[in-house]
Amino acid sequence: MKSYVPNTSAQREAMLREIGLERMDQLFADIPAGLRLGRALNLPAGKSELEVRRLFASYRAETDASKPIFRGAGAYRHYIPAAVPQLAGQTAFYTAYTPYQAEMSQGMLQSIFEYQTLICELTGMDASNASVYDGATAAAESLIMMRDAKRKKKILYSAGLNPEVKATLITYAHFTKLDLVEIPLDKTGLVDCAALEANSADAAGFIVSNPNFYGCIEDIPAIAEIVHAAGGLLTAYVNPISLGLIKRPGDSGADIAIGDGQPLGLPLGFGGPYVGFVATKEKYTRNLPGRIAGQTADADGNRAFVLTLQAREQHIRRDKAASNICSNQMLCAIMSSIYLALMGPDGIAEVADQCVQKAHYLAEGISRIKGMSLRYCAPFFHEFVVDSAVSPAAIEAKLRERGIIGGLALERFDPKDTGILYCATECNTREEIDALLSALEVIA
Repeated sequence: MKSYVPNTSAQREAMLREIGLERMDQLFADIPAGLRLGRALNLPAGKSELEVRRLFASYRAETDASKPIFRGAGAYRHYIPAAVPQLAGQTAFYTAYTPYQAEMSQGMLQSIFEYQTLICELTGMDASNASVYDGATAAAESLIMMRDAKRKKKILYSAGLNPEVKATLITYAHFTKLDLVEIPLDKTGLVDCAALEANSADAAGFIVSNPNFYGCIEDIPAIAEIVHAAGGLLTAYVNPISLGLIKRPGDSGADIAIGDGQPLGLPLGFGGPYVGFVATKEKYTRNLPGRIAGQTADADGNRAFVLTLQAREQHIRRDKAASNICSNQMLCAIMSSIYLALMGPDGIAEVADQCVQKAHYLAEGISRIKGMSLRYCAPFFHEFVVDSAVSPAAIEAKLRERGIIGGLALERFDPKDTGILYCATECNTREEIDALLSALEVIA
């Protein structure tokens, strides 16, 4: 395999000699032999530019976003106004990076400040950071926030979190020596409050998803009461679009609000790049990871923007930093800011309402099909689990033959789970939903 770094063999040998080595594989001596590939990468031969273009055209055809999509599970198809990519594509936004020099970066700092303000209004919190990489990263960073705020290493999390988010939490916890405890769901699909109460002693806090991965809407005030009675903090992982209808986490007793901003103007781009948001109450502002833009006044009294709380920033006190986050997803954050500003409170509420109406129309239709049933009875937002006598693989194959992308087979995360997670958003028309229902009736 050719290197992306155009060093000749002679140059590589000279560099190896300089550090006292003879062969390139000696650089990897600390990696156990059992973890090494032990052979050359199985890569195809190089292609011409025309062949590469044809290859990518075939990929595009396979992932045609115009097909009816009934899959969410953390990445959702929503309508994105044309102004979002148009404005975000302006050179000042598209090429800007770290705003370390405040006097040279007023535009970018103001963009961050506006984003933070919008996230605070959306979540009902007092302070937000400049964003993190994605929702899973935001959840992992909240572990550190709760640990440092309460000085305890035991943290609880809901079994209703997205499995990929849970995997990220477990990875972070391993390297930060945290003791994670999973709280199960009850038969209705909601957090088992008895189990939560039994495990809350000596816990720094609890992370709950609302709506949870299975679409169910949690009773956040009741959960907050249990967590706070035990002296812990409550972190709510929320779908930002749901906040057009569901009570904001800041108004429901949560201390920290996190989530993925993908539904806010970001397309389905093979899983990224996305943007994670983290917001909190004023009391815990100093525990926020990453950057924070603040508003101040210059020597002449003019409005100005700065990176604030620099003493806790990673590039200032790296040896004492609680977080490894040292950047932010500003272009994605700008897209989310533009989307929120364009839609406004009424627009977000309308999108949320259409999601609920269409998801419930689909769920009611599926529940009338013989051999198919809804797994949970709890209220849901725009996702729900269906159990069926027909295997998920057979259902997916038949739907794809009809040009429909169906729900997500949960066996992807648990081989024993034969359920399918369906999702409907404002982008699904009634004709698409009826076509899916007709296809499922034939399949069943």
